[in-house]
Amino acid sequence: MLFAWIGGVLLLASLIGALLRWKLGAENSVVANLNARINAWWVMIAVIGLALLGGRTGVVVLFGFVSFFALREFITLNQTRRGDHLALVTSFFVALPLQYIYVGQNWYGMFSIFIPVYGFLFLPILACFGRDTTRFLSRNAETQWGLMICVYCISHVPALLALDIPGYADRNMLLVIFLILIVQSSDVLQYVWGKLFGRHKIAPNLSPSKTVEGFVGGVASSTVLGAALFWITPFSPWQAALIALVITLMGFFGGLVMSAIKRDRGVKDWGNMIEGHGGMLDRLDSVCFSAPIFFHLVRFHFAV
Repeated sequence: MLFAWIGGVLLLASLIGALLRWKLGAENSVVANLNARINAWWVMIAVIGLALLGGRTGVVVLFGFVSFFALREFITLNQTRRGDHLALVTSFFVALPLQYIYVGQNWYGMFSIFIPVYGFLFLPILACFGRDTTRFLSRNAETQWGLMICVYCISHVPALLALDIPGYADRNMLLVIFLILIVQSSDVLQYVWGKLFGRHKIAPNLSPSKTVEGFVGGVASSTVLGAALFWITPFSPWQAALIALVITLMGFFGGLVMSAIKRDRGVKDWGNMIEGHGGMLDRLDSVCFSAPIFFHLVRFHFAV
């Protein structure tokens, strides 16, 4: 039922996009961007749907690949040197797969500290073997940030599947859908409200397209959507609304942080992997910041 509802919304969006293209012309940049985003959403929903059919293993594997491509985009924009190679190889081919193995095993005691503790301490040690002290501190901080944002934070999405919530057995997949749907809907709704009513820039130096009107309208709309979807969660309507508010706020601030990093690196997008959305991180910047908060809110207040 939920996927049928999502499909109906995307179908309506596609029809509106086609109507706007016919009325305003294919050369209209706003319409072209909107249609590219809608087409990308069809692809992303199809990929997520296939992963859900694979059960918990399918979701863990999917987000493992997502983390790999996100980390690749993050590291590509950083100024790495030959001395970083051992630390980078370890990040991609040791730390990343181990994090998702621990998530798949539901080993909370390890996946919750593996990267923040062991990754934080051992990556600089490995970098020492490169015998290159040029910008040593900033180079290692960039690698550690990449692991935290792209692997540790994103891995909390599939970790939701292992939570033991009384009266909610075998339905945890809906928590994953709730998180992604609310956070991504907030991004879309902020874009729509901003285009319709945006007048005042909220952070012009970080993200020129974000407006106060878009932020308020998008967050408020997503909070209402969260309350309306309480029936797929273990939350009451007011709890669903409050949690939706928290994760949309974290998603917004996550987007600002990631935009600040892009501005620092002098680029508009993290990549061009997803048409209309830029790179993987352009689509998941809000999820990176909201997923750990959502996971721990649910774990400490609803799980046993």
